[in-house]
Amino acid sequence: MERKWLRQRALEGELLSGCWVVLGSSLTTEICGRAGFDWVILDLEHGMGDLESLLYQLQALEGTPAVPLVRIAWNQTHLFKRVLDLGPAGVMVPWVNSAEEARQAVRAMRYPPQGVRGVTPLSRPGNFGQDYQEYFEQANDKLLTIAQIETPQAVENVDEIAAVDGVDVLFVGPMDLSINMGIAKQFDHPRFREALATVLAACRRHGKAAGILLLDPDKVKPTVADGFTFVGLSSDGGELATAMKRLAKAFDPCRKA
Repeated sequence: MERKWLRQRALEGELLSGCWVVLGSSLTTEICGRAGFDWVILDLEHGMGDLESLLYQLQALEGTPAVPLVRIAWNQTHLFKRVLDLGPAGVMVPWVNSAEEARQAVRAMRYPPQGVRGVTPLSRPGNFGQDYQEYFEQANDKLLTIAQIETPQAVENVDEIAAVDGVDVLFVGPMDLSINMGIAKQFDHPRFREALATVLAACRRHGKAAGILLLDPDKVKPTVADGFTFVGLSSDGGELATAMKRLAKAFDPCRKA
């Protein structure tokens, strides 16, 4: 039986766990891919990699169960083109504030006539021309489009954003959203909780998946109970920094005052 694509699984409401990769390293990417997550985000917005390292990261994930996704730096068509031709299963788009910006992202994700993605048979996901027709016929239906909700304006327009055909996941960026709301990192603030409820309600009305990034594993269970099903947890850089600091502190009791 053919394995379901991540987009189908997301729209069916399956709980899908993920992790951020910000170091641009193919090795930490492979480690994350083998850890048991459903997806891995390769971050080209705030991460330290570039298109060359992205290729190596995508190759590293091929031998793992995790599905590769890429966050681009901005909602610009040419950024989608370069990334999609390297072969991820979907793209995360930051700072989507309106239905028109959401439609712009969907058009960039899709081949004509539904979109404006450029056509080439020599791309990596089409096996460099060997399987391109099959990829071309399936890509518009199978590639996942993730719109990030990061501002009060996006929350205000979230119902219209969720209604856009081709937007599959509405993904809250908690840090940006809380800062832009003037309540930085106050994730239990009533206004922030209300914003989350607004996003969740829009996703339920329009059959879209609700996503969010967490930093604390203890927040996973209540977040899923709230209704989020596309949940990212921490990053390679964050976890490595925490682990190295913990190891270094083991020597503190042995040092002279």
